[in-house]
Amino acid sequence: MTPAIRVGATGFGLIAVCYGFARFAFGLFLPQMRADLEFSSTLAGVISGGAFAAYCVAIIISARLSERFGPRAVAVCAAAIAAAGLFGIALCSSSAWLAFFVVLAGTSTGLASPPMADAVSHAVAPARRDLTNTVINAGTSAGVGLSGPFALALGDDWRLVFMIFAGTAFALGMAAFAALPAAKTGGARTRSQGLPRLHPNLARLIAAAFLMGTASTALWSFGGEIAQARLDWSTGRIGMLWIAIGTAGIVGASAGWLTTRLGINTVHRIFLVALTASIAITGLSFTTPRLTLIGGALFGAAYVMLTGVYLVWGTKTLPNRPGTGLMVGFLTIAVGQTAGAPLFGLLMSQISLQTAVFVFAGLGLAPGFFLFRPAADSKIACRKRFG
Repeated sequence: MTPAIRVGATGFGLIAVCYGFARFAFGLFLPQMRADLEFSSTLAGVISGGAFAAYCVAIIISARLSERFGPRAVAVCAAAIAAAGLFGIALCSSSAWLAFFVVLAGTSTGLASPPMADAVSHAVAPARRDLTNTVINAGTSAGVGLSGPFALALGDDWRLVFMIFAGTAFALGMAAFAALPAAKTGGARTRSQGLPRLHPNLARLIAAAFLMGTASTALWSFGGEIAQARLDWSTGRIGMLWIAIGTAGIVGASAGWLTTRLGINTVHRIFLVALTASIAITGLSFTTPRLTLIGGALFGAAYVMLTGVYLVWGTKTLPNRPGTGLMVGFLTIAVGQTAGAPLFGLLMSQISLQTAVFVFAGLGLAPGFFLFRPAADSKIACRKRFG
């Protein structure tokens, strides 16, 4: 088995568990959780935002720990925390405990991504790195897509589903221990270099990722609520929406290939339009079951493709620190989601669902004003070379 396949397959599975199960399955099972534990949509937004906030803290810590201790230790830690959070969700007896364990599970996602970028940089040939990174990133879609059949098969028994998710996370932790490189350079620990200096390419990445992350919470955090409100769908039928999101999201594995051929900015703008369309046709009052599933598929393809774009954007901007380059983009996506989830919940409860959908669909187009400029990389390289 080649290093690209070994690291890529392990990373794909780890990201599927941490993102698809530990982070985004909450939105799928939210209607039934609210019915069982009796809490409001505003609190649901706060809980979801709290998970994204935990992600923000964790991804900064993870990037530094991965540089210092190597990818294996951090990836195994991510899987262990995901297992603990998912197990806690399955057993929680109140909305307060649910909030705690959703936030704990959300922490695992922040820990998981930087060590995978570092593992790819260490073990995979340069010509295959963008493709391997974006294939790993598409694991989110697999996790989301797999959670849908669980909802269809087990219906309202969300506690059993989360127990199964916890066991899967434990298994991926063992796989990561066996497959990933232990340290960055010959097993030796390296000194963390801290946060990178802000320059124009990173500034534009931060702005674009923040706005995209904010818009995405319309479906990640409230997709189940929207489908229930518009179509009177149960948790089982909402599972079909998650299957559509996850299945279509697999196209995001081609982000590295597409950005090489069409350019980062072209791919970025095409899929921002797709993101906006997905929020509108899923959430506005004219939607139908067919349109909702089409919207879910568009959303899955757009979200995973856009995160792949930001991954490539960050790693090209900081080629000597790929885990940190990934961290910058993914951190600001999560900061946007931290702000977006409570805002969507507030707009939905205080004004209307229609207003919330209009606002967030509009936000989906805004990142297109920010461009990746390859010339910025050249200037940075020149400064490094000539001092």
